[in-house]
Amino acid sequence: MRNVVVTGCPRADQSQVAELAAFGVATVHEAVGRTGYLGPAIRPVYLGTRTGGTAVTALCWPGDNLMVHAAVEQCRPGDLLVVTTTSPSADGAFGELLATSLAHRGVRGLVTTTGVRDVAELHAMGFVVFCPAVSAQGTVKATAGAVNVPISIGGQRICPGDAVLADDDGVVVVPRSQVTATLAAARERTEKENAARAAFRDGELGLDRYGLREQLARLGVEYVDYASYQESP
Repeated sequence: MRNVVVTGCPRADQSQVAELAAFGVATVHEAVGRTGYLGPAIRPVYLGTRTGGTAVTALCWPGDNLMVHAAVEQCRPGDLLVVTTTSPSADGAFGELLATSLAHRGVRGLVTTTGVRDVAELHAMGFVVFCPAVSAQGTVKATAGAVNVPISIGGQRICPGDAVLADDDGVVVVPRSQVTATLAAARERTEKENAARAAFRDGELGLDRYGLREQLARLGVEYVDYASYQESP
């Protein structure tokens, strides 16, 4: 690993990222071709949150948050800090003090593969955090890593400036170059979902709207009367 802090990274358009975030993670994930999801382990530390921002990335050593502090300086309003480590670590590498510093800079939240602490304080200040663990175990500031380099979480590549969206369903990343196309696809999918929702409210079944009866037949699924089914050997 090259120990660098990369400055001046281009970012996705903030207005487009905000519109994508409003659609929600599940809709965007489907619209982008079911890619970019960081997996079920990355969860909000408290429910009822939805955010989206442009990624500032930090690669740290396990049990060390030195590069998180370095990353704070690179953050701008509308960014979302994304942190991972060179090998798995659940130590509480982030808490209220770092959140206070990020909030001052207009950062919209944190996504991390590490643990976090000060959960009550984070909730009270409304700072959005997504992580796999809560841990009181602290960290040191002793080992160099990197800021604003490509990182990987859940098999998904995250580059500085990419759109990162997070809500109660999890976290999804949209590459900066694909934000405009994904936004158009999300709008189209939302229109279809709105039409389906109205149809379901009127009593239509998904079996009919999506042509699933034909799919069941192709798969050899039979409809059998209860009495006949019970008498079968």
